[in-house]
Amino acid sequence: MRTSTRSHRRVFIPFALIMSATLLLTACGSGPDGSGSAGTAQAAAASGEIPTEDVVSAVRKDAKAAALLPSEVSGLTLAVSVGGTPPGTSYLDDGKTLAGQDIDFAQAVAKVLGLRLRTEQASFEAILPALDSGKYDVGIGNFGVTTERLRTIDFVTYINDGQGFATREDSELTKVTDLKQLCGLNIATGAGTTFEATLEDNKHVCTDAGKKAYEVQTYSEQGAIWSSVQQGRSDVVMSTINGLRYAVAQQEGLKFLNEFHRLDVGFAFEKGTKLAPAFRAAVDRLIADGTYARILDKWGTTGSAIEKSQISPPELKD
Repeated sequence: MRTSTRSHRRVFIPFALIMSATLLLTACGSGPDGSGSAGTAQAAAASGEIPTEDVVSAVRKDAKAAALLPSEVSGLTLAVSVGGTPPGTSYLDDGKTLAGQDIDFAQAVAKVLGLRLRTEQASFEAILPALDSGKYDVGIGNFGVTTERLRTIDFVTYINDGQGFATREDSELTKVTDLKQLCGLNIATGAGTTFEATLEDNKHVCTDAGKKAYEVQTYSEQGAIWSSVQQGRSDVVMSTINGLRYAVAQQEGLKFLNEFHRLDVGFAFEKGTKLAPAFRAAVDRLIADGTYARILDKWGTTGSAIEKSQISPPELKD
């Protein structure tokens, strides 16, 4: 494989911009101990920068993987939700260039398959329904594989991530292992995410135990979530592990609590797609040639690595 010329330039992202970003991620993980990687993303988190190392341009087409595509397919429309913090998708300082772990994976897979990608932005909540309607061919946004989503969506997995919690430093909480620990509290999370679904589906654990249910507060902007916590309107944030770690590194007075539940994460397609075998082969090719590891190292998510890609596996259960 040809060695690419890599740029190690980092782009400064003002804190106000980070705080106003739209919540993107749904299930992003770190290592089993929550430590993640010592790669570029950790240094970026400490300084408000997005890593821009080129880990994709050297990827070459793989004929065997490309042969798995339907014969009529030469290009695809990719839907992406923009506005997260690393490793989620956001803009570089030119206001046009997208950067993030999902973007790197999508571009690398497209190179393996020899595909042209036309990228369109969409709100996180709109992408999966639009796949089912045929508006987009594939969606990215750190979509976790859940039983509910598998009813209408096919996935090709590329990482294994998790749900986690964060709170203010003065909170007595040190780890959330049971949602009953949250009874009576206000929990902030992103609208339309697996976090919202998990919290809403399990509210009954408090009332079943004779306790006051926790309140789920949903926001479409990440800045609003953290403002709510900092100002005391919310007690805890439930979000992606890597996203939480990045945000806590950016803001004083907060602490990361723990990983709560892991989910596989994948490219999302309409149910019954014929694109899945080619995408799975492409992800496996990236794992084999080392590109996969370089992408994870760039974004500080090596603990989220998988050994091989799968098509629509069942939801992981603890």
